[in-house]
Amino acid sequence: MSYELVAGLETHIELSTNTKIFCGCTTAFGAEPNTNCCPVCIGLPGTMPKLNRRVVDYAILAGLATNCEISPISKMDRKNYVYPDLPKAYQVSQYDKPLCERGYITLSSGKRINITRIHIEEDAGKLVHERGDTYVDYNRGGVPLIEIVTEPDIRSIEEAIEYVEKLQLIMKYIGVSDVKMQEGSLRCDVNISVRKKGDEKFGTRAEIKNMNSFTFMAKALQYEFERQVDLLESGERVIQETRRYNTDTGETEAMRGKEDAHDYRYFREPDLVTIQTSPEDIARLREMLPELPEQKLARYVADYGIPEADAQLIVKYRKVAEYFDAVVSKIQNPKTASNFIVGQIFKALSTEAAKEELALSVSSEMLAELIRLLESGKINMGMAKSTLDKMLETGKHATELLSQEDMAGLDENALRNHCMEAIAANPAAVKDYQSGKEKALKAILGAVMRATKGRADAAAAEKLLIELITK
Repeated sequence: MSYELVAGLETHIELSTNTKIFCGCTTAFGAEPNTNCCPVCIGLPGTMPKLNRRVVDYAILAGLATNCEISPISKMDRKNYVYPDLPKAYQVSQYDKPLCERGYITLSSGKRINITRIHIEEDAGKLVHERGDTYVDYNRGGVPLIEIVTEPDIRSIEEAIEYVEKLQLIMKYIGVSDVKMQEGSLRCDVNISVRKKGDEKFGTRAEIKNMNSFTFMAKALQYEFERQVDLLESGERVIQETRRYNTDTGETEAMRGKEDAHDYRYFREPDLVTIQTSPEDIARLREMLPELPEQKLARYVADYGIPEADAQLIVKYRKVAEYFDAVVSKIQNPKTASNFIVGQIFKALSTEAAKEELALSVSSEMLAELIRLLESGKINMGMAKSTLDKMLETGKHATELLSQEDMAGLDENALRNHCMEAIAANPAAVKDYQSGKEKALKAILGAVMRATKGRADAAAAEKLLIELITK
C-alpha cells in the first residue's frame, strides 16, 4: 500500500537586534554562561518588561517578505509551562492575535507553501548536559524570536528542505537574522504524519523538535515517515507525541505527549501593551525591503541572459549578489562578470562560509576595471583570467599587474604577420591539418600565442590561421 508524507514546519528564527526583546541585555552569541542576563530576562519578581520596537519592525519585515497580511492589532500572551530553561515558568509569546497571518513561499515547482502565522516571542535558556549533570545557561533567555508556522502543505523531504532554504535566504536578504543553524539562529520543529495516497483525512502527527541541520532534518523525516508507515502496516496506531532526533542512532525518540494549546493555559500578558500597526508603519517598512531573491534571480536571467544555474549560485549568497550588482553597474556585459564570479572567484572562496562572508581582496571596482580592459580590447580573455588569478592572490589592481605592452593589444596586420610566421615555422603541423588532423592546428596557434606573449585574441587567431592554411 502506498503512503504519502504530510508535514508542516514551525521555524524559530532569532532576530539580529542588539538587545533582547524585553530588556537591554546584549544578544551577542558566545559569551560566558549566564553573563548576558539581568533581573528582567531571568524573571525576578517585581521586574517589568518593555517591548523592543525593533523586534516588531523585524517581524513585520519578515511578514511582508513572505506575502503575509499584517495585523493592525496584536498582543502578547503568557504560555505557561515548567521547564528548567524557563525561569519564569511561562514564555511571553503570541496566541490568538499574532502579528502576521496568511502568507506563503513559492517553491521552484511553483507550489505554494502557505504560512499560517508569524508571531514574536522570547527564547528560552539553554540546557547543557555534561558527565551526567545538567547546567542552565540563561544568556539565550529573552533573545527575540519570530516563529513562522506553515500549513500542512509539505509532501516530501525535498519540499521541506527547499522551503527552509528559501526562508533562510529571504531572512538573510532582508537583514532580520543571520539564520545560522549551527548557532541556533534558525531551528525547526517538524510536524509529520502519513496517510494513504488519495485519502483526504490527515493522520495522527508527531512533532520532531529542534532540527538545526538540513542533513539531520532530512534523515529525521525519512526515519519518522518509515516508522509511522510500519506502525500502520502492522495494525498499530500512531500516537500524537513530541519526539527528538538522536544523531547517534539515526532514529527519532519519544520525549512526551504532544501538547495542545489548552495545555499551556494561555492568557494575555498583563505587563505589556497592545501592539498597534498603522498603514503608515507598514508602508514605511515595505519601502525598506530590498529586492528579494526570487525577484533578483528573475532579473538576472531575463535582463542579463545569465544561465539560471549560474544566477542561482550568485543569488544564493546575499553579499555575492550585491558584489555582482556593483560590478554590473560599471561594465557593458553582465555575463562576463557572472562567469568570473562563478568560476575563478568561487574557486578562491572554497567554503560556504567564505562565500557568505565574501572576504575578498578584489573589490567590485577592481573587477569592473579588469572587465573594462577586456571589453575595450586592450587585453584578451586568457590574459584577463590569468590577471584575475594574480589579483586574487595579491590584492593588486589589474593595471598594477599588466604592463603597457600587455595592454597594447594587436592590430589586424600584426596578428596576420604573426600567423603567417607561425605557419612558415610549423610546416609539419600545417600538412597534418590539411590532411584532416584538426588537433594539429593547436600547435600553430600555440606558436602565435607565444610570439605575442598572450596578447593575441585566441579565437581571432584561430579563425585567421584556418583562412590562411586553407586558401
